[in-house]
Amino acid sequence: MKVRVKSFAILRQFLPRETEVEIRDGSSVRDLLDLLVKQAPPLANELLNEKGELKDFVNILRNGRNIHFISGLDTPLSEGDLVALFPPAGGG
Repeated sequence: MKVRVKSFAILRQFLPRETEVEIRDGSSVRDLLDLLVKQAPPLANELLNEKGELKDFVNILRNGRNIHFISGLDTPLSEGDLVALFPPAGGG
């Protein structure tokens, strides 16, 4: 199946602004991140901590809903989903 991935801010150093990714049916957000990190290993440092969990303040949206409020990294994906990746934002 195909899902679209949008990346923002610093993540654009590793991923295109928007791309379509082919993943196996039944995949989760975790599976998608594993695939993206295999293609761009430095991406792991931006999104994941040493335990392989999402870093604090990293936000991932599936079709506009934050995965923190669904099933976290185990959120299932479906054909045509849009996954948006937002790194921690700094400033003040």
